[in-house]
Amino acid sequence: MAVMSAHITKTGLTKDAAAPAPGRRRRGNRRPERSERLRTVRETSAGGLVISDLDLPVDKLSAALIGRVDRRGRMMWSLPKGHIESGETAEQTAVREVAEETGIQGLVVAPLGKIDYWFVSEGRRIHKTVHHYLLRSVGGELSDADYEVSEVAWVPLHELPRRLTYSDERRLARMARGVIADLAADPQRLAQSEAESSRTEPNAYERAAAARNQRRNEPPPAAPSRRRRRRHRRPAAGDG
Repeated sequence: MAVMSAHITKTGLTKDAAAPAPGRRRRGNRRPERSERLRTVRETSAGGLVISDLDLPVDKLSAALIGRVDRRGRMMWSLPKGHIESGETAEQTAVREVAEETGIQGLVVAPLGKIDYWFVSEGRRIHKTVHHYLLRSVGGELSDADYEVSEVAWVPLHELPRRLTYSDERRLARMARGVIADLAADPQRLAQSEAESSRTEPNAYERAAAARNQRRNEPPPAAPSRRRRRRHRRPAAGDG
């Protein structure tokens, strides 16, 4: 697998007008070289930084991370995330994926932004966008029951920049500290942010994203056959 690029944008996803795995290294946001043999596929996911308790000081908080072992046997630590499925909002996807991959039940507190990157896998050039949210734990216990996850752990918030494998997620974790501090200092703003993050109906962007995700593993359409035109033989001199 060859990975091409990454870019992080601070944005939410609460209106129809909103903008649109292990072993992956990501750099820049440059689109990969075009190749006639590679089919371009768009994938859209959501995930989150789920923290232990908003009532504690920021320096006392921990976040649930997942670890996957890559082909070289290295443990790759990242934030839980997964594809948006039909009928889901991005926030609902984040809650579901956090629960499936860590065992922790979370409540979305605020949007953190989106990360988008390019990589090549299985003969396809993939442009992936991941919408990340800040969640607070409301129940559950750490579990690595998901077959794709090798290990899960509560990691102190101040250690995330050293523990997370991918640079774009490290930047997201640094930004999250400021968001957490601001919300914790203003209970009214925290309540408003949680209310705005409790959507239950997907918007047009999310419906389109779910449809694309569902089609991502379908074989490419067959190329139209090229029928050779039959050339008529020119009569030779003296023919009939």
